[in-house]
Amino acid sequence: MPKIAIILGSTRPGRNGAAVAQWVFDIARRRTDAEYELVDIDDYRLPLLDEAVPPSLGQYAQPHTRTWAEKIASFDGYVFITPEYNHSTSGALKNAIDFLYAEWNNKAAGFVGYGSAGGTRAVEHLRLVMAELQVADVRAQVALSLFTDFENFSTFTPAEHQTEAVNTLLDQVVSWSTALATVRAA
Repeated sequence: MPKIAIILGSTRPGRNGAAVAQWVFDIARRRTDAEYELVDIDDYRLPLLDEAVPPSLGQYAQPHTRTWAEKIASFDGYVFITPEYNHSTSGALKNAIDFLYAEWNNKAAGFVGYGSAGGTRAVEHLRLVMAELQVADVRAQVALSLFTDFENFSTFTPAEHQTEAVNTLLDQVVSWSTALATVRAA
């Protein structure tokens, strides 16, 4: 059974992403097709990238990098929960991704974005990053609008159709994660 991380990609105080990530996790854990875990990048307290050697060499010197690498390596796929800040993802999520390389390779990823434009521009940037990391990103994505899926831009109240969108996303992430197991084994 594949292991899928739901990665909360914001560290901002009062972040809307915590409610979004918990909602996605609650939907996911009712399923029986994978083992799901909520991973909050804030729990890892990663500083700005502080490894002298490029991540592609896998020579991690810092204890926080090794802990992060072990966690990320334990999964077969990922669902990134990302805010959209200035037409991109959060700096904290990009930094967390940039710490590692091989741990991401040959896995699948899906995206749940939120923001004034549904986080779609942040997701597009993440798709480019995932391609470089040899991560297969799935087509389905969830776009949550601050105008329609949040009350007063802060209380998360997703529209009913968004639950179906999450399940479609998870279907694809599980399918691709399973298919890529043979590539990882090779």
